[in-house]
Amino acid sequence: MSTVSPVNLTGPLLLLLLWATHLAMATNWLSLARLPRSRPVSGSGPCGRLRGLTVGQVGVCRARGEVMESVRKAADMVIEECQHQFRNRRWNCSTTPRGINVFGKVMNQGTREAAFVHALSSAAVAVAVTRACSRGELERCGCDRKVRGVSPEGFQWSGCSDNLSYGVAFSQTFVDEPERAKGVSSGRPLMNIHNNEAGRKAILHNMQVECKCHGVSGSCELRTCWKVMPPFRRVGVVLKERFDGATEVRLSRVGSRTVLLPRDPQVKPPVARDLVYLASSPDFCRLDPDNGILGTAGRRCNGTSRLAPDGCELLCCGPGFRAGRAEVVQRCSCKFSWCCSVRCQQCKNTVLIHTCRE
Repeated sequence: MSTVSPVNLTGPLLLLLLWATHLAMATNWLSLARLPRSRPVSGSGPCGRLRGLTVGQVGVCRARGEVMESVRKAADMVIEECQHQFRNRRWNCSTTPRGINVFGKVMNQGTREAAFVHALSSAAVAVAVTRACSRGELERCGCDRKVRGVSPEGFQWSGCSDNLSYGVAFSQTFVDEPERAKGVSSGRPLMNIHNNEAGRKAILHNMQVECKCHGVSGSCELRTCWKVMPPFRRVGVVLKERFDGATEVRLSRVGSRTVLLPRDPQVKPPVARDLVYLASSPDFCRLDPDNGILGTAGRRCNGTSRLAPDGCELLCCGPGFRAGRAEVVQRCSCKFSWCCSVRCQQCKNTVLIHTCRE
Protein backbone atom coordinates (compact mmCIF):
# COMPACT_ATOMS: atom_id res chain seq x y z
CA MET A 1 0.00 0.00 0.00
CA SER A 2 1.36 3.44 -0.91
CA THR A 3 2.40 5.62 1.97
CA VAL A 4 2.00 9.38 2.08
CA SER A 5 4.74 11.42 3.71
CA PRO A 6 5.13 15.21 3.78
CA VAL A 7 8.21 16.75 2.21
CA ASN A 8 10.10 19.14 4.46
CA LEU A 9 10.28 22.51 2.66
CA THR A 10 11.76 24.53 5.51
CA GLY A 11 15.12 26.24 5.72
CA PRO A 12 17.59 26.32 2.83
CA LEU A 13 15.46 24.19 0.49
CA LEU A 14 12.54 26.61 0.66
CA LEU A 15 14.86 29.59 0.10
CA LEU A 16 16.37 27.83 -2.90
CA LEU A 17 12.94 27.22 -4.42
CA LEU A 18 11.88 30.83 -3.91
CA TRP A 19 15.17 32.07 -5.38
CA ALA A 20 14.79 29.88 -8.46
CA THR A 21 11.20 31.06 -8.90
CA HIS A 22 12.32 34.70 -8.71
CA LEU A 23 14.87 34.17 -11.49
CA ALA A 24 12.35 32.86 -14.01
CA MET A 25 8.79 33.92 -13.30
CA ALA A 26 6.38 31.84 -15.33
CA THR A 27 4.05 34.82 -15.84
CA ASN A 28 6.66 37.28 -17.11
CA TRP A 29 5.27 36.86 -20.63
CA LEU A 30 2.41 39.10 -19.49
CA SER A 31 4.86 41.98 -20.00
CA LEU A 32 4.00 41.69 -23.72
CA ALA A 33 1.06 43.94 -22.80
CA ARG A 34 3.56 46.75 -22.13
CA LEU A 35 4.99 46.70 -25.66
CA PRO A 36 3.99 49.34 -28.21
CA ARG A 37 1.53 47.95 -30.75
CA SER A 38 3.98 48.87 -33.50
CA ARG A 39 6.65 46.54 -32.11
CA PRO A 40 6.68 43.08 -33.77
CA VAL A 41 6.35 40.02 -31.54
CA SER A 42 7.30 37.36 -34.07
CA GLY A 43 10.31 36.50 -36.18
CA SER A 44 13.70 35.18 -35.16
CA GLY A 45 15.16 38.55 -34.20
CA PRO A 46 12.15 40.10 -32.42
CA CYS A 47 11.41 36.89 -30.49
CA GLY A 48 14.92 36.86 -29.05
CA ARG A 49 14.47 40.43 -27.79
CA LEU A 50 11.24 39.77 -25.86
CA ARG A 51 12.57 39.99 -22.31
CA GLY A 52 9.56 38.40 -20.64
CA LEU A 53 9.90 35.05 -22.39
CA THR A 54 11.85 32.04 -21.17
CA VAL A 55 14.29 30.32 -23.51
CA GLY A 56 11.68 27.70 -24.34
CA GLN A 57 9.00 30.31 -25.01
CA VAL A 58 11.38 32.13 -27.34
CA GLY A 59 11.64 28.85 -29.26
CA VAL A 60 7.84 28.62 -29.45
CA CYS A 61 7.73 32.24 -30.62
CA ARG A 62 10.18 31.52 -33.45
CA ALA A 63 8.43 28.30 -34.51
CA ARG A 64 4.83 29.58 -34.20
CA GLY A 65 5.22 33.26 -34.95
CA GLU A 66 1.75 33.76 -36.41
CA VAL A 67 0.20 33.01 -33.01
CA MET A 68 2.23 35.54 -31.03
CA GLU A 69 -0.07 38.49 -31.73
CA SER A 70 -2.82 36.44 -30.06
CA VAL A 71 -0.50 35.92 -27.08
CA ARG A 72 -0.02 39.67 -26.82
CA LYS A 73 -3.81 40.12 -26.85
CA ALA A 74 -4.07 37.47 -24.14
CA ALA A 75 -1.71 39.47 -21.92
CA ASP A 76 -4.02 42.49 -22.22
CA MET A 77 -7.03 40.29 -21.45
CA VAL A 78 -5.42 38.94 -18.27
CA ILE A 79 -4.65 42.36 -16.81
CA GLU A 80 -8.07 43.80 -17.69
CA GLU A 81 -10.04 40.82 -16.38
CA CYS A 82 -7.97 40.43 -13.23
CA GLN A 83 -8.50 44.09 -12.36
CA HIS A 84 -12.22 43.76 -13.00
CA GLN A 85 -12.66 40.65 -10.84
CA PHE A 86 -10.60 42.06 -7.95
CA ARG A 87 -11.68 45.69 -8.19
CA ASN A 88 -13.29 45.52 -4.73
CA ARG A 89 -10.56 43.50 -2.99
CA ARG A 90 -7.52 44.63 -1.03
CA TRP A 91 -5.32 43.17 -3.74
CA ASN A 92 -6.83 44.61 -6.91
CA CYS A 93 -4.35 43.31 -9.50
CA SER A 94 -2.40 46.55 -9.43
CA THR A 95 0.50 46.52 -11.86
CA THR A 96 4.07 47.67 -11.41
CA PRO A 97 5.09 50.85 -13.29
CA ARG A 98 7.74 49.07 -15.36
CA GLY A 99 9.64 45.82 -15.79
CA ILE A 100 8.69 42.32 -16.86
CA ASN A 101 7.04 41.25 -13.59
CA VAL A 102 3.69 42.90 -14.28
CA PHE A 103 1.97 42.13 -10.96
CA GLY A 104 5.10 42.47 -8.83
CA LYS A 105 6.89 40.04 -6.58
CA VAL A 106 3.61 38.94 -5.00
CA MET A 107 3.57 36.46 -7.90
CA ASN A 108 6.80 34.92 -6.59
CA GLN A 109 4.94 33.39 -3.67
CA GLY A 110 2.70 30.38 -4.05
CA THR A 111 -0.41 32.25 -2.90
CA ARG A 112 -3.98 31.96 -4.09
CA GLU A 113 -3.49 35.27 -5.97
CA ALA A 114 -0.69 33.65 -7.96
CA ALA A 115 -2.94 30.63 -8.51
CA PHE A 116 -5.65 32.87 -9.98
CA VAL A 117 -3.25 34.72 -12.29
CA HIS A 118 -1.83 31.44 -13.62
CA ALA A 119 -5.29 30.02 -14.28
CA LEU A 120 -6.51 33.22 -15.93
CA SER A 121 -3.35 33.48 -18.04
CA SER A 122 -3.58 29.97 -19.45
CA ALA A 123 -7.28 30.49 -20.18
CA ALA A 124 -6.61 33.83 -21.90
CA VAL A 125 -4.05 32.31 -24.27
CA ALA A 126 -6.43 29.48 -25.16
CA VAL A 127 -9.29 31.92 -25.78
CA ALA A 128 -7.24 34.42 -27.81
CA VAL A 129 -5.72 31.73 -30.04
CA THR A 130 -9.07 29.99 -30.54
CA ARG A 131 -10.69 33.29 -31.54
CA ALA A 132 -7.96 33.86 -34.09
CA CYS A 133 -8.62 30.38 -35.49
CA SER A 134 -12.34 31.01 -35.89
CA ARG A 135 -11.69 34.37 -37.58
CA GLY A 136 -9.36 32.81 -40.12
CA GLU A 137 -6.33 34.77 -38.87
CA LEU A 138 -4.08 31.71 -38.50
CA GLU A 139 -2.93 29.51 -41.36
CA ARG A 140 -2.57 26.32 -39.34
CA CYS A 141 -6.09 26.17 -37.93
CA GLY A 142 -9.67 27.12 -38.56
CA CYS A 143 -13.10 26.04 -37.38
CA ASP A 144 -13.50 22.77 -35.50
CA ARG A 145 -14.68 20.39 -38.22
CA LYS A 146 -15.01 17.45 -35.82
CA VAL A 147 -18.36 18.80 -34.60
CA ARG A 148 -20.64 17.26 -37.23
CA GLY A 149 -23.77 15.12 -37.54
CA VAL A 150 -27.03 15.29 -35.61
CA SER A 151 -27.12 15.99 -31.88
CA PRO A 152 -29.19 13.95 -29.39
CA GLU A 153 -31.52 16.97 -29.22
CA GLY A 154 -32.23 16.63 -32.94
CA PHE A 155 -30.43 19.66 -34.39
CA GLN A 156 -27.78 19.56 -37.10
CA TRP A 157 -24.22 20.45 -36.15
CA SER A 158 -22.94 22.91 -38.73
CA GLY A 159 -21.38 26.35 -38.99
CA CYS A 160 -18.03 27.31 -37.49
CA SER A 161 -17.54 25.75 -34.07
CA ASP A 162 -14.71 27.26 -32.07
CA ASN A 163 -11.57 25.12 -32.36
CA LEU A 164 -10.87 25.06 -28.63
CA SER A 165 -8.64 21.99 -28.88
CA TYR A 166 -6.12 24.00 -30.95
CA GLY A 167 -6.16 26.92 -28.51
CA VAL A 168 -5.77 24.62 -25.50
CA ALA A 169 -2.90 22.75 -27.14
CA PHE A 170 -1.03 26.00 -27.81
CA SER A 171 -1.71 27.22 -24.28
CA GLN A 172 -0.17 24.02 -22.93
CA THR A 173 2.84 24.42 -25.21
CA PHE A 174 3.47 28.09 -24.42
CA VAL A 175 2.16 28.78 -20.91
CA ASP A 176 3.27 25.48 -19.34
CA GLU A 177 6.76 25.61 -20.87
CA PRO A 178 8.52 27.29 -17.89
CA GLU A 179 7.18 24.62 -15.53
CA ARG A 180 8.23 21.73 -17.74
CA ALA A 181 11.68 23.29 -18.06
CA LYS A 182 12.06 23.31 -14.27
CA GLY A 183 10.70 19.79 -13.88
CA VAL A 184 7.35 19.11 -12.27
CA SER A 185 8.63 17.30 -9.19
CA SER A 186 8.77 20.36 -6.90
CA GLY A 187 5.95 22.29 -5.31
CA ARG A 188 5.65 25.49 -7.30
CA PRO A 189 5.82 23.93 -10.79
CA LEU A 190 3.22 21.34 -9.73
CA MET A 191 1.00 24.12 -8.38
CA ASN A 192 1.36 26.21 -11.53
CA ILE A 193 0.68 23.30 -13.89
CA HIS A 194 -2.44 22.36 -11.92
CA ASN A 195 -3.80 25.91 -11.98
CA ASN A 196 -2.93 26.38 -15.66
CA GLU A 197 -5.04 23.34 -16.45
CA ALA A 198 -7.86 24.57 -14.19
CA GLY A 199 -7.95 27.77 -16.22
CA ARG A 200 -8.35 25.87 -19.47
CA LYS A 201 -11.06 23.66 -17.99
CA ALA A 202 -13.02 26.78 -17.02
CA ILE A 203 -13.48 27.33 -20.76
CA LEU A 204 -14.18 23.70 -21.64
CA HIS A 205 -16.84 23.25 -18.96
CA ASN A 206 -18.67 26.42 -20.00
CA MET A 207 -18.84 25.99 -23.77
CA GLN A 208 -22.08 27.27 -25.27
CA VAL A 209 -24.25 26.32 -28.24
CA GLU A 210 -25.50 28.89 -30.75
CA CYS A 211 -28.13 28.02 -33.36
CA LYS A 212 -29.81 29.35 -36.46
CA CYS A 213 -33.24 28.41 -37.79
CA HIS A 214 -33.91 27.58 -41.45
CA GLY A 215 -37.30 27.30 -43.10
CA VAL A 216 -40.10 29.07 -44.94
CA SER A 217 -41.02 32.48 -43.51
CA GLY A 218 -38.62 32.13 -40.65
CA SER A 219 -39.94 28.79 -39.44
CA CYS A 220 -37.55 26.47 -37.67
CA GLU A 221 -38.00 23.34 -39.78
CA LEU A 222 -34.24 22.84 -39.65
CA ARG A 223 -31.95 24.12 -36.94
CA THR A 224 -28.18 24.21 -37.35
CA CYS A 225 -25.94 24.78 -34.35
CA TRP A 226 -22.28 25.22 -33.49
CA LYS A 227 -20.19 25.41 -30.33
CA VAL A 228 -18.73 28.68 -29.10
CA MET A 229 -16.55 29.61 -26.16
CA PRO A 230 -18.09 31.49 -23.24
CA PRO A 231 -17.33 35.23 -23.00
CA PHE A 232 -14.00 35.76 -21.26
CA ARG A 233 -15.86 37.66 -18.54
CA ARG A 234 -17.67 34.41 -17.74
CA VAL A 235 -14.33 32.59 -17.50
CA GLY A 236 -13.12 35.28 -15.11
CA VAL A 237 -16.22 34.89 -12.92
CA VAL A 238 -15.78 31.12 -12.75
CA LEU A 239 -12.10 31.39 -11.83
CA LYS A 240 -12.86 34.06 -9.22
CA GLU A 241 -15.27 31.59 -7.62
CA ARG A 242 -12.50 28.96 -7.71
CA PHE A 243 -10.17 31.51 -6.10
CA ASP A 244 -12.58 32.00 -3.19
CA GLY A 245 -12.76 28.21 -2.69
CA ALA A 246 -9.09 27.43 -3.41
CA THR A 247 -7.41 24.59 -1.49
CA GLU A 248 -4.17 25.06 0.43
CA VAL A 249 -1.89 22.13 -0.40
CA ARG A 250 1.48 20.71 0.59
CA LEU A 251 4.08 18.78 -1.35
CA SER A 252 3.90 15.06 -0.52
CA ARG A 253 5.19 11.77 -1.83
CA VAL A 254 2.80 8.93 -2.65
CA GLY A 255 5.01 5.97 -3.37
CA SER A 256 7.46 7.16 -5.99
CA ARG A 257 5.33 10.11 -7.10
CA THR A 258 5.43 13.70 -5.84
CA VAL A 259 1.94 15.14 -5.51
CA LEU A 260 0.03 18.03 -3.95
CA LEU A 261 -2.35 17.07 -1.13
CA PRO A 262 -4.53 19.28 1.09
CA ARG A 263 -2.63 20.70 4.04
CA ASP A 264 -5.67 19.93 6.16
CA PRO A 265 -6.28 16.16 6.00
CA GLN A 266 -10.00 16.78 6.65
CA VAL A 267 -10.32 18.63 3.33
CA LYS A 268 -11.12 16.55 0.27
CA PRO A 269 -8.42 16.49 -2.44
CA PRO A 270 -8.88 19.13 -5.14
CA VAL A 271 -10.15 18.10 -8.56
CA ALA A 272 -8.70 19.29 -11.85
CA ARG A 273 -10.93 22.37 -12.09
CA ASP A 274 -10.08 23.63 -8.56
CA LEU A 275 -7.36 26.17 -7.77
CA VAL A 276 -4.60 25.23 -5.32
CA TYR A 277 -1.99 27.27 -3.45
CA LEU A 278 1.04 26.58 -1.26
CA ALA A 279 1.42 29.69 0.90
CA SER A 280 -0.84 32.05 2.82
CA SER A 281 -1.36 35.49 1.29
CA PRO A 282 -0.11 38.72 2.86
CA ASP A 283 -2.89 40.98 4.11
CA PHE A 284 -2.17 43.58 1.35
CA CYS A 285 -3.00 46.36 3.82
CA ARG A 286 0.30 48.23 3.98
CA LEU A 287 2.33 49.81 1.22
CA ASP A 288 5.16 47.45 0.22
CA PRO A 289 6.77 48.75 -3.00
CA ASP A 290 9.44 46.05 -3.01
CA ASN A 291 6.76 43.41 -3.49
CA GLY A 292 4.44 45.47 -5.67
CA ILE A 293 1.81 45.89 -2.92
CA LEU A 294 0.18 49.32 -2.96
CA GLY A 295 -1.80 48.97 0.26
CA THR A 296 -5.35 50.26 0.65
CA ALA A 297 -4.75 53.85 1.82
CA GLY A 298 -6.80 56.25 -0.31
CA ARG A 299 -8.95 53.50 -1.84
CA ARG A 300 -12.68 54.14 -2.12
CA CYS A 301 -14.80 51.77 -0.05
CA ASN A 302 -18.47 50.99 0.50
CA GLY A 303 -19.57 52.80 3.64
CA THR A 304 -22.97 51.08 3.73
CA SER A 305 -21.67 47.50 3.82
CA ARG A 306 -20.06 45.70 6.73
CA LEU A 307 -19.52 42.18 5.38
CA ALA A 308 -18.84 42.66 1.67
CA PRO A 309 -15.17 42.65 0.52
CA ASP A 310 -15.48 46.29 -0.57
CA GLY A 311 -16.92 47.35 2.80
CA CYS A 312 -14.81 49.95 4.57
CA GLU A 313 -14.14 47.77 7.63
CA LEU A 314 -12.62 44.96 5.57
CA LEU A 315 -11.00 46.96 2.81
CA CYS A 316 -9.38 49.56 5.04
CA CYS A 317 -7.72 47.01 7.34
CA GLY A 318 -8.39 48.81 10.61
CA PRO A 319 -6.96 52.36 10.23
CA GLY A 320 -10.49 53.52 9.57
CA PHE A 321 -11.99 55.57 6.78
CA ARG A 322 -13.17 59.06 6.12
CA ALA A 323 -16.40 60.27 4.56
CA GLY A 324 -16.63 63.25 2.27
CA ARG A 325 -18.77 64.77 -0.41
CA ALA A 326 -17.82 65.10 -4.02
CA GLU A 327 -19.50 66.52 -7.09
CA VAL A 328 -19.95 64.09 -9.95
CA VAL A 329 -21.31 64.56 -13.47
CA GLN A 330 -23.86 61.96 -14.54
CA ARG A 331 -26.16 61.45 -17.50
CA CYS A 332 -29.77 62.32 -16.77
CA SER A 333 -33.13 63.08 -18.44
CA CYS A 334 -32.33 60.62 -21.22
CA LYS A 335 -34.74 60.49 -24.18
CA PHE A 336 -34.97 58.20 -27.16
CA SER A 337 -34.65 60.09 -30.43
CA TRP A 338 -36.13 58.61 -33.63
CA CYS A 339 -34.18 57.05 -35.18
CA CYS A 340 -32.00 55.71 -33.50
CA SER A 341 -30.16 57.36 -30.65
CA VAL A 342 -30.50 58.26 -27.00
CA ARG A 343 -29.88 61.86 -25.97
CA CYS A 344 -29.09 62.75 -22.38
CA GLN A 345 -28.35 65.86 -20.38
CA GLN A 346 -25.34 66.23 -18.08
CA CYS A 347 -26.34 66.70 -14.46
CA LYS A 348 -24.13 67.54 -11.51
CA ASN A 349 -24.85 65.70 -8.27
CA THR A 350 -23.22 65.76 -4.88
CA VAL A 351 -22.56 62.27 -3.53
CA LEU A 352 -21.11 60.87 -0.33
CA ILE A 353 -17.89 58.91 -0.81
CA HIS A 354 -15.79 56.91 1.64
CA THR A 355 -12.02 56.41 1.40
CA CYS A 356 -9.55 54.48 3.53
CA ARG A 357 -7.37 56.60 5.79
CA GLU A 358 -3.64 56.93 5.26
